Amino acid sequence: MLLGAKYLGPVGLGVTAPQLFRADDNQVYVVKLQNNRLGVKVLVNEWLGAQLGQVLKLCFPPSDIIRLEEKIIRGNKLLRAAAVPAGLHFASRYIRKNRYVNRSNIKRALNTADMAGVILFDHMFHNFDRTWNRKNLLVCHDEAGYQLYAIDNSHLFSKGKWRSATLTELSDKITVNKHRAYGVLLKYYLRREHFSKYVALIQAIRPEEWQQMVDGIPQEWLPLPEERASLLQFLYRRQELVEKIADSICALIPDVHRGAHPH
Repeated sequence: MLLGAKYLGPVGLGVTAPQLFRADDNQVYVVKLQNNRLGVKVLVNEWLGAQLGQVLKLCFPPSDIIRLEEKIIRGNKLLRAAAVPAGLHFASRYIRKNRYVNRSNIKRALNTADMAGVILFDHMFHNFDRTWNRKNLLVCHDEAGYQLYAIDNSHLFSKGKWRSATLTELSDKITVNKHRAYGVLLKYYLRREHFSKYVALIQAIRPEEWQQMVDGIPQEWLPLPEERASLLQFLYRRQELVEKIADSICALIPDVHRGAHPH
């Protein structure tokens, strides 16, 4: 767990009004607060994304729970005015020197195959915001070259906000998203075998590992036991369906690859 060390200011983008903090590891993080306007379930969604992202080695920025103590909130008038509560919030590492993904820069990325895991994750959790919001896919140049990053898992379960009934309704539903960057990736860059390894990794997750992910959600974010139980059942069911979900996605991949390149 991280500890907030210094408030750096608003990010300036996003419906959840994220804020920049330096943490006790001296890294800068984009922090989503408990009292964001979409509600605290956003933090639950981000936590699940972070946990599964680690298991699948997805191209998500490093992230963790961050504790903001009363003194750092009292020390800034913006945080006081926003009535930010002391306690646990969600932090994602700030990606410097980034650009939004488009048809031109996506072909420079070295890790396009990794996007198969992100696409599968988004379809498991009904995260259509990844492509609806053009700011949720980034390309960043580092010492290894150009890398793709997927950010912002706040809108899992279709809208971000959810109840037990929402999870029940979505648990068997498969809707394929081929919009914008995902359409380009599926047409020009990804093959069925890119998805296969992620299907295998998800199928290999043991029941107790899913339980640990749910148990790791802070009580102040998800206090109702029945919602935790519903979430766990959703995870079990989506794991059962993951091969079918992947097949639905891969049906959009042309039989002949790279007959043309995106312009």
